[in-house]
Amino acid sequence: MQRVRVGMTGLAMVLVLIGLASAIFSSANRDEPVSAIGAPNASVVANMTSAPGNTIEKKDEPLAELGVAPSTSSTDTPPHEPQHSRQQ
Repeated sequence: MQRVRVGMTGLAMVLVLIGLASAIFSSANRDEPVSAIGAPNASVVANMTSAPGNTIEKKDEPLAELGVAPSTSSTDTPPHEPQHSRQQ
């Protein structure tokens, strides 16, 4: 019976600690972010990265860009070797 009581007490303590941590973190999220004098504004910086002039090319083949694998959209054609006809 003592094992059950110790186990239930431990489980209750874990639940209390999780609840306390949740309360602390939720109150921290509700606070206004502190901005220092001269620090960049987070909303302005976020809008700068998604400006309409910023076009990013889509990279379809990262392995080809690293040089690990050949590109499938390559326009290079392999050299044509002449075929030797065998006469028997």
